[in-house]
Amino acid sequence: MKKSGIILIASLLPFSGLFAQKSIIVTNNSDFARKAEMVEVKASAIKSCLKKKTYILKNDADKEIPYQLVFDGKKKVQYIIFQADVKAHGSSTYTLTNGKPAKVEPKTFARYVPERKDDFAWENDLAAYRMYGPALASETNSNGVDLWLKSTNKLIINKRYNDDLNNGISYHVDHGEGLDCYKVGATLGAGGIAPYSADKVWTGKHYDKYKTIEVGPLRSTFQLIYDSVVVGDKIYKETITITTDAGSMLNKGVVKYEGAKGDIKLAAGIYLHDGKGSLKENAENGIIAYAENAVSDAGVPAGRNYVGVFIPGKATETMKTEDTTIILADYQIGDTFTYYFGGGWNKWGYPTDADWFKSVSRFAKQINSPLIVTVK
Repeated sequence: MKKSGIILIASLLPFSGLFAQKSIIVTNNSDFARKAEMVEVKASAIKSCLKKKTYILKNDADKEIPYQLVFDGKKKVQYIIFQADVKAHGSSTYTLTNGKPAKVEPKTFARYVPERKDDFAWENDLAAYRMYGPALASETNSNGVDLWLKSTNKLIINKRYNDDLNNGISYHVDHGEGLDCYKVGATLGAGGIAPYSADKVWTGKHYDKYKTIEVGPLRSTFQLIYDSVVVGDKIYKETITITTDAGSMLNKGVVKYEGAKGDIKLAAGIYLHDGKGSLKENAENGIIAYAENAVSDAGVPAGRNYVGVFIPGKATETMKTEDTTIILADYQIGDTFTYYFGGGWNKWGYPTDADWFKSVSRFAKQINSPLIVTVK
């Protein structure tokens, strides 16, 4: 496998120089409170602070909170990001001030997993995921998303792979902090995306290359490249950039197809397995969401697992194929397309199906009404 490996690690320590205190005001114009929601502050707005060796970020209660610097491909700071709490129709003020920041416990992670057939796996404090690589070419594989349930805010990917591969402790069974019981097969799984043409979802195969963009305590980002996506008699190249944020119930996916110009449709989908779960569809709001029984490989019931997809502002319709529900949107080859996908568990954050469906709807409202950030 050809691997592309630019790895930019998010740093908490900027540069030396003079210090200037900055107040960051986060305003919420929606009618519900925003909890632990990630906000971005452009580096240009806090440039004077970035010249200092160390600084800390404090909230309204003068309590230090974690932050992360996000870099571009040239190792230049683009943003400072942090999780904000803001009351409905209110504002919260955060202050960058002199000081040495406390150690941040990481809440996101992503890596290529060569020891498990070229998986690419990632997680935040709510759930974990993986997509399939070239070593699965001879087996049933797809560009679908696999969902790993977790009931801890600690990172679990490395532990689960190590336990499964080296210690005989299967991650398909719950050993106290979650499991992988979501089957993908040759489907879109938990929110995968594919072209839709001639009344068919053109589900792809494994990714061909990957690029790790950043692995940070609050945000991790990577790309998966699919060299040959077959759609009828045409072949396209697909690049999907996936970002996971701490506290975010859904991942952000930015997709681009390259090839013969033209208009097609994209289908983001949820594999329904036996189809006996509870499904919510709302094309007008760009949402599909699903809840079903979770069962371990040992046949032990493991509660309810959840999946959700949100397409902001572009969805045209929803429909069911044989084993998958999809939400469709118009797309022009060469453009970028943004959507959100992910899952959860009734043992970690979403006690009931109704809680999950309400949270997916709330997430869509948050994306459609972003928090407003100003700097003084």
